[in-house]
Amino acid sequence: MKKFSLLDVVASIIILLPVVYLLWAYTALPALVPIHYGFNGKPDAFGSKKEFLNTQIIVHFVAIALYLLFRFLPFIDPKRQVKYGGSTYQKMALGIIVFFGALNISVTYAAAHRVVETHQLIMPLIGLLFVFLGNIMNSIKPNYFAGIRTPWTLEDDNNWRATHRMAAKLYVVGGIIATIAILVLPEKAGVIIFAPCIISVVFIPIVYSYVYFKKHKVN
Repeated sequence: MKKFSLLDVVASIIILLPVVYLLWAYTALPALVPIHYGFNGKPDAFGSKKEFLNTQIIVHFVAIALYLLFRFLPFIDPKRQVKYGGSTYQKMALGIIVFFGALNISVTYAAAHRVVETHQLIMPLIGLLFVFLGNIMNSIKPNYFAGIRTPWTLEDDNNWRATHRMAAKLYVVGGIIATIAILVLPEKAGVIIFAPCIISVVFIPIVYSYVYFKKHKVN
C-alpha cells in the first residue's frame, strides 16, 4: 500500500472543508451556541462560542484519528488478514471523514442560522452512514478494529462471515428506512421509527453472532 495516495489527497480536502466553513461562519455564531444534541435532533446543552469551537475541534480530531486507523489498519492489525482487503478499509476511512465532515458542517450551519429543529440535518447522515457501511460490510475481513467484533465472531471465521453477510443487508435496509422516515414523515413519527430502527441495526448482528455460535458449537 502506498504511504500517500490520491485517496489521501481527497481525504485531506474533505478534512479541511468543515474547518474552512467553521472559520467563515464563526463570526455569525450567536453568543450562546448549542454544543450537544439529543436523540431527537434538538439541542439539550448550550455553551459559549469558544466551547462550541473546542467541541468541533475534538470531533474533527476524532475523525482524523479514525481515518488514520482504518487507512493504515493492514499495518497494525495482529490478525494480518486485513491486508487482503485493504481497499475496503480505505473506503471505510474515506466514508468516516465524509460523515464527520458533513456532521460538523451541519452543526455549524444550524448554530450560525439559529436552526433549532436539526433532526433533518443530522439524523439522515446517520442513516446514510449505515447504508454506506452495509455496502462494504461483507468485504470486511476478521480483525480487532472494524466490523461486528464479538467474542464469537473473533474466534470463528465462519461466524464472522455469516454475521457480516446478515449485517450487510440489515445495515442497508435499516439505514434506508431510518433516512426516509426522518425526511418524509412528521418529526415525531420519524423519530419514533428512526430510533428503534438504528438500535435494532446495531444490536441484532451481535445477537445473531451468539445464536450462530450456539447453533454451531461443537460439544
